[in-house]
Amino acid sequence: MRDVWRGPLRACGYLLVTGAAGLVGLVLLPLSLVVVTLIAVAGLGLLLLPHWAGFLVGWADLHRHRAARLLGEEVPVLSAPASRGLRVTLRDPVVRRVLVWVPVFTVVSLGAGLVGLLLPGLVLNTLQALLWWVFPAGLEPVMYGFPIDGWAIALAGVVAQAVLFVVLALWVVRPLAPAHARLCLRMLAPSETEVLAERVDRLSRTRADVVDTHGAELRRIERDLHDGTQARLVSIAMQLGVAREAVSDPQVATLLERAHEGAEEAMVELREVIRHVYPPILADRGLPGALTSLAARTSVPVRLDVADPGGLPVAVETAAYYVVTEAVANAVRHGDAESISVRLTREAGLLRVEVLDDGRGGVDETSGSGVSGLRRRVAALDGRVTVDSPVGGPTVIGAELPCGS
Repeated sequence: MRDVWRGPLRACGYLLVTGAAGLVGLVLLPLSLVVVTLIAVAGLGLLLLPHWAGFLVGWADLHRHRAARLLGEEVPVLSAPASRGLRVTLRDPVVRRVLVWVPVFTVVSLGAGLVGLLLPGLVLNTLQALLWWVFPAGLEPVMYGFPIDGWAIALAGVVAQAVLFVVLALWVVRPLAPAHARLCLRMLAPSETEVLAERVDRLSRTRADVVDTHGAELRRIERDLHDGTQARLVSIAMQLGVAREAVSDPQVATLLERAHEGAEEAMVELREVIRHVYPPILADRGLPGALTSLAARTSVPVRLDVADPGGLPVAVETAAYYVVTEAVANAVRHGDAESISVRLTREAGLLRVEVLDDGRGGVDETSGSGVSGLRRRVAALDGRVTVDSPVGGPTVIGAELPCGS
């Protein structure tokens, strides 16, 4: 029996609070008009409106979460307007929905609250009918137009009240509260465009976090390999070299020589792995210094126009470095270039890289030029690579990498 009445009683409590909120809404509506009027009259509303809009959003969010609890759902917190500008505040989709919601919520909540008051009213009427004998003569309670002056009519009224209570509780109050809650959630729910934009923003932030974590992990692996594994290989190679010189047996010396050569080959391979994991020169000299070093060891003259990009995410810095190294290597090996220019700039949250060479052009991405690999590396960071390489040259390879403002 308790479970049967738990739902109606909870719904009745929801409607009673809703009715009180509707009364508060009767105050909020004229106050909102006052704030808007102050904009036109004295301009004071320009200062008040963003704060008032934030208050209304918080008020709406309170009832949105109350409705969600009734329905057993979870909803995110409504975002309050971040800007203090009048135009931006009024264009905020959350503020617009709340401004439409407030008058509708006020009217509907007042009606729902009156229905919720019926159940407590019936209980009070029932108690009044049972206590009819306490009232002095001439002031007997009246129920549905009939004065209660005896137990017969009092008990008949109690039965009628009980039947009406059950009908209202089970078939009116209980479905009305969820209906009101669903209306509240629906009016304040974001549009599909807002949901998609929020999801894209969340995915972008998540991907940025993953990229940063991945970059930090690459740097850790590079340090471990460089300071740990490579150092041990160097030590082993040195010990093998000393042992080879110390032994007199030719067969043992030959074996030690082969082991020493194998250790040195392993070190060469390990250095290559480290360079592809995370170029150590980036950690030592940063991106401008790494590009300067690249230009110095390239057989073709390389002109650098590299501005200091400031702090960059590890993944962005690494991708930019590999774009330049791959483009320069292609220009030297396949393009027969006589001069190369590299330009690096950062503006509007983008790191722009451009490599131009005067070679013969005609870059074919399907022939293993490495450009397709650069596209995948840059695309993983939400960037893009452009290639302009007509036959006869020149070749321009550019990349744009998001790196924050």
